[in-house]
Amino acid sequence: MTGVTKRVVGERRLSPLRAMLLCLILAGIAACGIFGADGLAGKLWFARAAVPNQWFAPYVDVTATPMFAFQNLGANARKDAVLAFIVSDPVHPCEPSWGGAYTLNQAGDSLDLDRRIARLRQQGGHIAVSFGGVKNNELAVGCTAADRLLAAYQAVVDRYKLNTIDLDLESAGLADVAAGSRRAEAIARLQSERRAAGKQLAVWVTLPVSPQGLREEGTNAVAQLLKHGVDLAGVNAMTMDYGASRSSDQTMLGASESALIQTERQLKILYQQAGVNLSDSTLWSKLGATPMIGQNDYKNEIFTLDDAQALNRFALSRGIGRLSIWSANRDMMCGSNYVDVSTVSDACSGVEQTPYAFSDLLGSGYEGNMVANAGAVTASDQASASQQLPDDPATSPYQIWSPTTVYLVGTKVVRHHNVYEAKWWTKGDIPDNPVLQSWQTPWNLIGPVLPGEKPSPQPALPKDAYPAWSDKAVYEAGQRVVFEGVPYQAKWWSQGESPSFASVDPDSAAWKPLTQAQINAILSNLEKKG
Repeated sequence: MTGVTKRVVGERRLSPLRAMLLCLILAGIAACGIFGADGLAGKLWFARAAVPNQWFAPYVDVTATPMFAFQNLGANARKDAVLAFIVSDPVHPCEPSWGGAYTLNQAGDSLDLDRRIARLRQQGGHIAVSFGGVKNNELAVGCTAADRLLAAYQAVVDRYKLNTIDLDLESAGLADVAAGSRRAEAIARLQSERRAAGKQLAVWVTLPVSPQGLREEGTNAVAQLLKHGVDLAGVNAMTMDYGASRSSDQTMLGASESALIQTERQLKILYQQAGVNLSDSTLWSKLGATPMIGQNDYKNEIFTLDDAQALNRFALSRGIGRLSIWSANRDMMCGSNYVDVSTVSDACSGVEQTPYAFSDLLGSGYEGNMVANAGAVTASDQASASQQLPDDPATSPYQIWSPTTVYLVGTKVVRHHNVYEAKWWTKGDIPDNPVLQSWQTPWNLIGPVLPGEKPSPQPALPKDAYPAWSDKAVYEAGQRVVFEGVPYQAKWWSQGESPSFASVDPDSAAWKPLTQAQINAILSNLEKKG
């Protein structure tokens, strides 16, 4: 969904004909409806959200464990994702970090984040990035220098080539008025600079709600953003975790519908107070809803699949512009080893479902996308020119795949300008073999080789790190050997059982090959010991 563009005109009244001509020139026929019921109110507010572009995109918790492969969403009907959360670095508050755990560069290296984003874009998907969240400090809370705060937002927008950002304001990010003022000023400057460069930046603000709508801190936050000239694409209501604000006879669906109706009413007043009159249809298009799927943080709150289907019908009937969920990581059923489903998990919903069932139900009918600028650079655009060239070791981040090399679990290789990671021990299996099922290949596609990358081979153990395997020796569980250049670890007592059987029948074999992660850990310990 795109943002809005605010323009000031004089007091001279425009005739209907002139208004129509101006509308056609500046905004296109689809935006002309704003002149009807809304009038000018001293300002022309071209609400691009009035153009039908309803979109669905789940939040993805980037730093959660286990890591969620959001790049695989590109194979689904709904390909977009909102990546969360960018927050202040715990030591350097003006430096953006992912969840306080990774700098932008560290996320690129450790999480392969840039490559996974490029892979999603290769398949037609788009991303937004969310700043804030409940657990850490949003950038404006600790970064008090205006220029550095602007630079922090700009660094994220530039690195990930963003058209859309999301401000998830909770805890101190919502309560700190001074931080709110700094944030609003910085975002307004960022939008202005991008607009001057011919680019757009849609800004959504995500806020907690009750069945009564936005709380006072929420309405203050919206008013503050509008006051500083932030061109809001919309307000996204967190329809979740109602607690005591939900009456005993009110369902989760009923509470969510009430929250959205009240938020739309409040949003109308907030725009009026900013000197802008918007029609109800435009206001609904500038509203988003994000339920927490399945088990919420309050044990008596469960957002069901039936709730998702009904909320989707409500959203379509009202023309709500955006739907999301918290989170794609959780859009699957918990396994049998997860005992208490009433306790919230980061990796499953707590209700019986098929994978991505909530996304399928809530995203039904939401066929638009979040991109604010049709000129967005995609990974396929970047990579298309080099796809026909042979793989070059000098510009490949990892070793070029070879049919004669043994690859351990976690080893990364390059094949036809794409990076693959081994899911298990493999030799001779072509990474881009067009198999129908993922279990038929030992390789997982991570994403394309990015422009400007240099070799970064994964380390290997020295040849004499472990003794060579012998068919005469007796081995106890835990002992390690090298066989045909590959390190193995004994699973139990054995004699004469070749490690080669691990590639034929890994479950019954006495040996298992080490993973790349284990090798990295061993080498790291050797370095520490000097």
